Amino acid sequence: MKATRKMDTWQVISFVILALYALFLVLPLFQLLRSSVVSEEGQFTWEFFQRFFGRETYYGTLFNSFKVAVAVTASSLIVGILFSYFYSLFDLRGKAFLQVMAILACMSPPVIGAYSWIQMFGRGGIVTKFVRATFGFRMPDIYGFGGIVMVITCQLFPLVFLYINGALKNIDNSLIEAASGLGCSSFKRFFKVILPLCMPTILAAGLLVFMRAFADFSTPLLIGKGYQTFPVLIYNSFVGETSRSQNFASAVSVVGIVVTALIFFVQKMANARFNFTMNALHSIETHKPRPLASIVMHVYCYLIVLVAMLPQFFVAWQSFRKCKGGVFQEGYSLQSYAEAFDKILKRSLPNTFIIGVLALVMVIFLAILIAYLVVRRSNAVNSVIDTLSMVPYIIPGAVVGIALVITFNRGPLVLTGTAAIMIIALIIRRLPYTIRSSVAILQQIPLSIEEAAISLGCSKLKAFFTITVPMMANGIMSGAIISWITIITELSTAIILYSVNTETLTLTVYTSVVQGNDGVAAAVATILLVVTTISLLLFMKFSKNKDLAF
Repeated sequence: MKATRKMDTWQVISFVILALYALFLVLPLFQLLRSSVVSEEGQFTWEFFQRFFGRETYYGTLFNSFKVAVAVTASSLIVGILFSYFYSLFDLRGKAFLQVMAILACMSPPVIGAYSWIQMFGRGGIVTKFVRATFGFRMPDIYGFGGIVMVITCQLFPLVFLYINGALKNIDNSLIEAASGLGCSSFKRFFKVILPLCMPTILAAGLLVFMRAFADFSTPLLIGKGYQTFPVLIYNSFVGETSRSQNFASAVSVVGIVVTALIFFVQKMANARFNFTMNALHSIETHKPRPLASIVMHVYCYLIVLVAMLPQFFVAWQSFRKCKGGVFQEGYSLQSYAEAFDKILKRSLPNTFIIGVLALVMVIFLAILIAYLVVRRSNAVNSVIDTLSMVPYIIPGAVVGIALVITFNRGPLVLTGTAAIMIIALIIRRLPYTIRSSVAILQQIPLSIEEAAISLGCSKLKAFFTITVPMMANGIMSGAIISWITIITELSTAIILYSVNTETLTLTVYTSVVQGNDGVAAAVATILLVVTTISLLLFMKFSKNKDLAF
């Protein structure tokens, strides 16, 4: 008889992780698909898809989301590429300030940005009323397509900046000097040399911006008004008071998965055509611009980041104003904070940290294991795990939430309404960030280091956790901080899954806005901004690499 081959520890870990993905991702998505084509009577039907494609009110939301995503991607690329070009190639004063402000703008909760712009430029906004009273001019309000594009662009152009800034560091300065020596002006160098060399990064940044804009939930929900987008339709179909239908919401969600997957693969094919690697022996050298150009660059960069950060500054100011009956009054006080702490924050603040920290710990632990499996033990099973880990990256958060509710709202495993399902959803949604940064850093660590430890009698598992993981710390931290900030600011999934006992700070901001309690909304939003800012500053203080990995 042949001896049975015993699985080693890493093989066991592979199958355990695969089983977890099967239970908490594959099964929910299958149940979502089943719900979209099976009626409540258990009969196979295309009724729900026919309803979606049979009414312009429904399928039109797809085109609305596409229009928003295309417009946001175009505007973010234009603003972000120019911002990065000025920042990376010229000597600008206050570069550290510009970088921190840009990062804070893109990491701030979207719900806060949408709420703040409404408070400033809504029909009853403070700026709108001031202009009307002072100049007798009724300025356009923030609601609708234009407002959605502007608000999301202010939040997403920093992602383009961070991406392009990293790419520019990999361009060899000799290429710029050669172009200059051939008589190429700065304007021509930008279009003929720099943009083509950055094209893979531009495509990657464009995809990220497009996917985020397409799946953005809170901004269209709050300021869309009559302009409904696809993620908002998914949410309204599932929890709407008048047209609630789990089956229809499932069908719409399936359409969303197909559309976002197609976009993702088209971008991958486009990226493959422009894919190449660069290693700069001499990084690009910054130089001092001419006086007039310097003024233009400084005004542009500072104006862009200040506009992007305006909602954060405004909501912090609003939180200290007197508020009565949810309406702001003249004067200042800590009344909003007192009301927030007394009524809400005793529950939502602890929930945010308990749920967030538990989710983050599991994200880091699983990301480390998956990174090792993908890089060091590449095989068919681990390739499947790697692919599954990226699935939540390309589908809207509301889809993940609906799939989990459909799967775990009845036996044998009932999780709906518990903190556990919130944690599971956050892990699934935010794990890709830490996996990608962990994989990137592990690929740079020679395998010979582990092999040397193993040859000295150290087990494979011990060698990895005691030697390799500490060397991965910077990459893990980079991904973990992104995961942490997106965890504590998550709304699209959480709004589907939360209960009274699992409300978080972001949900408190949203519910306070909906209820018209602007004082509490501003106070809670400011606290959330403080938590986000402290998280970013801690990362930048203790991380050797100051650039976040997306």
